[in-house]
Amino acid sequence: MPSVRTIEILSDLVRFPSVSSTENRSISSYVINFLERLGLKPEQIVYQDRDGVEKVNLLATAGPGNKQGGLAYCAHTDVVPVSDWSFEASGPFDLHQADQKLFGRGSCDMKGSLACFLVAMESVDLRQLRFPLSIICTADEETGYQGASQVAQHSKIFRELCKQQPLTIIGEPTSLQVIHAHKGIYSFKATSHGRAAHSSTLEGINANLKMIPFLQEMKQIYDETFSSPAWQHEAFSPTGISWNIGINDFTQAVNITPEQSVCTVSFRPMPDQQADLLMQRASEAAEKCGLDFEILCQAPPVFVDENATHIQQMLELTGNDKSHTVSYGTDAAMFLELKNLVICGPGDIAQAHTDDEWIDIEQLQQGVDLYKRAIERFCL
Repeated sequence: MPSVRTIEILSDLVRFPSVSSTENRSISSYVINFLERLGLKPEQIVYQDRDGVEKVNLLATAGPGNKQGGLAYCAHTDVVPVSDWSFEASGPFDLHQADQKLFGRGSCDMKGSLACFLVAMESVDLRQLRFPLSIICTADEETGYQGASQVAQHSKIFRELCKQQPLTIIGEPTSLQVIHAHKGIYSFKATSHGRAAHSSTLEGINANLKMIPFLQEMKQIYDETFSSPAWQHEAFSPTGISWNIGINDFTQAVNITPEQSVCTVSFRPMPDQQADLLMQRASEAAEKCGLDFEILCQAPPVFVDENATHIQQMLELTGNDKSHTVSYGTDAAMFLELKNLVICGPGDIAQAHTDDEWIDIEQLQQGVDLYKRAIERFCL
């Protein structure tokens, strides 16, 4: 069973409704205060997101900063929205225990992991550190890694980490399996503009008419990447690029000419694939069709040699036989200057983003134990 302290901290973290579209100052202040009580002086990287909402990233380091190596841990403080919540015993932002599970938005992805690392830090005498121990908490991971990008560009502590090259654990839910590679994610939005009018007249301009040939081009690209061996990678499952193509013309009634049509596209390339060529092709198609084109995210895949020393060290710490790949992305895509990256955290990704999100209580305790062993191995 995890300590009462771990569940207490997770409950506190879940209580902050830190959906990506809203502020995260409140939850960041909680973590900052926690770290300050441990004697750390967090650095804050503040920015405004695409909608003008203030966001806070925080970083802190303990121990000697002039040494190579050590350990860094990375979590994100934002969660996905709650459009529907099916767990009737409590709301999404009130942690509830039932059947050896803890329910709540973010309990799995990834406030449970963050709680584990905070407890692990708290259990160690930081004055005894022989190598640096660092923590990074980012905003907007769920919407395109904007926070991690800001950290990589503007943080002084991040620059020091690039010199130290610590083992860097991205604590996303992996059921404590060691992950050495994941797919990237590229996304964009194409918008067609028309003019609304009563559909019985010729006064309207149907925005969909310019969108249709663009969609045909997207379908052709999709088919090509689905069938061509050049866009497959046997190390991943599924082995091909995963595409998600959405369309919305916002028409409120069948007798109104659509004045706007929006196509959103995301795809997940793998190592050694030229994703920029696909983006360029989509951009050229949008221009040809007279559409506005906006790039939303360009996060490359992450690939570390499964035989790398730090991967083998993590396998030893976790007791696992081999490392794996996953098809989802993480903040690691923005932290490629850190060479000793690994993704490993408590919780099952299958429980993330669900309408009854939960984390197994046993995973919490195992997460605390793993992170404490990692601190002892790499910092003490």
